[in-house]
Amino acid sequence: MRLQNRRAAGRELGHRLVERAAESGLAHAVVLALPRGGVPVAAEVARALGAPLDVLVARKIGLPGRPETGIGAIVGDDPPLFDRRALDMLDLSEDRLARDVARERHELKRREQLYRGGRPVRDVKDRHVIVVDDGLATGVTARAALRHLRSLEPARLILAVPVCAPETAAGMREEADDVVCLQQPPDFGAVGFWYDDFEQVSDDEVIEVLNEHRATRPET
Repeated sequence: MRLQNRRAAGRELGHRLVERAAESGLAHAVVLALPRGGVPVAAEVARALGAPLDVLVARKIGLPGRPETGIGAIVGDDPPLFDRRALDMLDLSEDRLARDVARERHELKRREQLYRGGRPVRDVKDRHVIVVDDGLATGVTARAALRHLRSLEPARLILAVPVCAPETAAGMREEADDVVCLQQPPDFGAVGFWYDDFEQVSDDEVIEVLNEHRATRPET
């Protein structure tokens, strides 16, 4: 079943997480979106749960010549996380990708400053953290995000996405305490295929969504 758009997907995902919260509880939860595409989805999730919303900026490192295919990712000042199997199959080395990593690191810092506007990174220690994206193909960016967050000692780490490749969802269970995925189509292909409207999310839209959420819900 195709999803209408990111907002609609977020509402459905939020409903699923409210059901989970009723069963097992999500005390002091915070919702972290992976921008840019994850932000409209996460806003609806945060609204459903009555939880604060923030962003965790991660950058995909793409395959040379095919940047849409992720073979690595970076978060914060962490070293890059690479898909070692993919590097071996493609006969690629980290040294060869060093320039790509530096470029993505620069873009990561730019977006952190733009989206946060000087606000500090949210403290997630001992909190339930829900990481939200609009979908997972290879999952390398989400994996880097989850490993980064795990080092910050959350009480529980949950990955929530509307659609993902089945093998990727299975792999994410090694990183998160729980994985919530509305759809896992066996013939996955690409995330955008499963949306009727998958227009690129702009920086302005990310900032607008974050400001709107902060204006309607006090930070906790």
